[in-house]
Amino acid sequence: MPPTLVPLVALLLHLFDIVISLYWFVVIAAVVVSWLVAFGVLNTYNPYARAVIRALDALTEPVFRRIRRIVPPLGGLDLSPMIVLLVLYALQYLVDAYVGMAIANSA
Repeated sequence: MPPTLVPLVALLLHLFDIVISLYWFVVIAAVVVSWLVAFGVLNTYNPYARAVIRALDALTEPVFRRIRRIVPPLGGLDLSPMIVLLVLYALQYLVDAYVGMAIANSA
């Protein structure tokens, strides 16, 4: 890779890493909110709570649905958030390794 592209690629990969980190927290928030709704702690009739639930569902449900096609819920236990978190962790590891390798090779 030409040395002039290394900073640009590193910047783009760092931004991708930030997006992965943000999505990690969105998945965790969706899981916690789903538990709060299931246990009746969160009032779904509250318009603000409903807006948060809908936003989290809109952000996570398309990804969870793809995972659920492959791995269906086991006895009421949905493993799709855990699989998504593992994939996000692996992506983050690969991006960090690639950035380190690109910077090391440019020097």
